[in-house]
Amino acid sequence: MTSYVGSELLLFSKAINWKAYYGRMIRKFLAGDVLEVGAGLGAGARIMCDGSQERWVCLEPDAGMSAVIRRQIEDGSLPGCCEARNGTIRDFGDGNRFDAIVYIDVLEHIESDRGELSKAADLLKESGFLIVLSPAHQWLYTPFDQEIGHYRRYSKKSLLNVAPRRLRCVKLRYLDSVGMLASIGNRLFLQSSMPSAGQISFWDKRLVPLSMFIDPLLGYQIGKSILGIWCKDECSEADARPQSRRDDGY
Repeated sequence: MTSYVGSELLLFSKAINWKAYYGRMIRKFLAGDVLEVGAGLGAGARIMCDGSQERWVCLEPDAGMSAVIRRQIEDGSLPGCCEARNGTIRDFGDGNRFDAIVYIDVLEHIESDRGELSKAADLLKESGFLIVLSPAHQWLYTPFDQEIGHYRRYSKKSLLNVAPRRLRCVKLRYLDSVGMLASIGNRLFLQSSMPSAGQISFWDKRLVPLSMFIDPLLGYQIGKSILGIWCKDECSEADARPQSRRDDGY
């Protein structure tokens, strides 16, 4: 995983509407033992972990960020089921198994994404879920992506291509159709290497709520982010079936 200074994590930690949007879509899959890969400064755990989980492992390769998470657990800012672990998924032996493994804006930072997800599949329990949220569309790749260590952005086809074949796709959809317009503007005109706090605030407070309304109308076929969820082998037919033909990503 690429090391990065984390300044963008501080910026995006204020994106409350965005975190609530994707959190609502994945929360039902986050039960039992959960591994959050690339937990950063703990912002994702604050949104996604409600304390009902048996165990929530915040895995972060940066020692400083891992220490920040540890302090948040100690002072009660994060639920008591959370634990901070410094390292990567390669540090887990076969004795560790999880009901859900989550990559929130992380997979694009990992050069060997296919190998990463294969290892994640090894660590899933039967009926466990692999959840990936990443930036969408390589043609939207900007200096900002390069600045923060993104190797790539994903399409439905490319994300499906790196997902382990032994997992069953539950959901594959694009999110934030309105925000994609802002990304196109940056790609064509601004070429900004880092958005300002004001730009993040405008996107989160004005554009994300519009996307929350418009995305379902568009069948989740357009957006600047992509969400993929896979299930390991013995998931129930009800869990594994896409909600509609327009939602299955094929």
